[in-house]
Amino acid sequence: MKILADEGVDKPIVDQLRQDGHSVAYIAESDPGASDDTVLELANKNSAVLLTADKDFGELVYRLRRVSKGVILIRLSGLSTEAKTKIAATAIKEHADELENAFTVISPDSIRIRRNE
Repeated sequence: MKILADEGVDKPIVDQLRQDGHSVAYIAESDPGASDDTVLELANKNSAVLLTADKDFGELVYRLRRVSKGVILIRLSGLSTEAKTKIAATAIKEHADELENAFTVISPDSIRIRRNE
């Protein structure tokens, strides 16, 4: 899967997803400080699912009706980096075929996938 990871995503998560065979571009490596609009534009331009820890993307996609290939919101604050990496990578692996054209929220004990209409 093509993924664009926002700069707020922990680097070990990006590294694990790359090891799992995903094509992951990382804003922290390519365009640090980019605005949310720019990040969403880059994801769309590259037909990539956006991986983020920033809930502002929910507003861009739903309230402002911005088009997206898909958004995965990681809500795992307070957990160790190792736990976050394991939870995120496992959720993406197990639900990869459902994540495009959806808004997905990964939390410690659940994953919610809402299809874009």
